[in-house]
Amino acid sequence: MTALPDWMRPPRPEGWFAEDLDRLPEAPRHTELIDGALVFMMLPQRSWHGRLVTSLTVALMDQAPDGIEVEREMAIRLDARNRPEPDLLLATAPYDGDRTWFAPEDVLLVIEVVSPESAHRDRTVKLRKYAEAGISHYWCIEDEDSAPTVHAYELDRPTGSYAPAGIFRHALKRSLPFEISLDLDTLTPGGSG
Repeated sequence: MTALPDWMRPPRPEGWFAEDLDRLPEAPRHTELIDGALVFMMLPQRSWHGRLVTSLTVALMDQAPDGIEVEREMAIRLDARNRPEPDLLLATAPYDGDRTWFAPEDVLLVIEVVSPESAHRDRTVKLRKYAEAGISHYWCIEDEDSAPTVHAYELDRPTGSYAPAGIFRHALKRSLPFEISLDLDTLTPGGSG
């Protein structure tokens, strides 16, 4: 067993903080911070995942009204010890080419495409953390026989947790956070489009 490189050692006994990620150029791409611990994407992404995220990015950019930015693989600084990096987010903060993260109050919708190694975090940990941070909408997209299925959640403000807003197969129509209409079958190769 080899020793850990110096950059992987937390800078303080209580672990990592959100701002530390901007000072870790050696960290692998897509490094997240969850409860003060670094989380690395260790397995290569499947082509299905990448194609779905790209197609969804383009479709949402086409439909987003002025003042809403669609960002791919950008972190959200939920608090001092949590800085996840969702697959997609929709935000009201204006474009800034030097931005490395968004504040939760600027985020309207977070989208996670579930991978085998992220399944638990996407379905439970991030679902709870995004709700606690006050993000109004969360989509968790599952691969069902190579077709995307969107599990949509909406924040119930009185309880501070997400309520299911629908499970969408083949097509998705939502009026929030803005009018969105997607033909889910055309978002991945082999779809019916």
